[in-house]
Amino acid sequence: VFGGDGYSSEWHEKAVSERGLLNLPTAADALPALLEEPVRALFESTGVLSKVELESRFAVYAEQYILSIEVEAKLVIDMAKTLIYPAAISYLAELSITNSSMAEMGIELDSSIAKKVALESNAMLAEVTKLSEAITKHDFATTEEHMHFCAKVILPLMLEVRAHADILEMEVADELWPLPKYQEMLFIK
Repeated sequence: VFGGDGYSSEWHEKAVSERGLLNLPTAADALPALLEEPVRALFESTGVLSKVELESRFAVYAEQYILSIEVEAKLVIDMAKTLIYPAAISYLAELSITNSSMAEMGIELDSSIAKKVALESNAMLAEVTKLSEAITKHDFATTEEHMHFCAKVILPLMLEVRAHADILEMEVADELWPLPKYQEMLFIK
C-alpha cells in the first residue's frame, strides 16, 4: 500500500525504476497502450472488446484529444490577440500619457513597469505567432503522430503564451484587465 505523495517527482521516479510502472503523462502517450498486444489479448480473452472495437475506440479517443487541443489552442490565440494584448497596450498608453504629463512637471517616474509590460506583450505575441503556425500543420502520417505533435509542440506553446499572460495579469491595472484575475477567483476582493 502506498501512503505517500503521488504527485511528487520522487514518487514518479520510484514508480518507474523500482516498481516497473509506466509513466504516461499525456493522453498521447497513454492512448496507444490500447493497441498493444497484451491489452488487446486481455480485452479479447475476457470478452470485453474485440480488436476492431479497441481500434475504433482508440481512433475516437485520439480524434477527441486532437480536436480538444486544437480548439483550446485557437481559443488561447483568440484570447491573447483580442483580450490580453489590447489590455496591455491600453495600459502602456496610460502609462505613457502619465509619464509624459509628469515629465512636463519635472517629475521623473520609474518606467520599469512599462518596459516589463512591453517586453511581455511582445514575447506573448511571438509565442502566439508560433502557436498559430503550429496549428496549421496537417501533414501527419498517423493519428498517433498527430497526437504526439499536439502533446509535444502545441501544448508547450500554449503554456508559453499563458506564462506571459500570467505576468501581464499581475502588471496590468485591474480596471483594464478584461478577464477575472486569479486573485478575484480565489479570494474575495
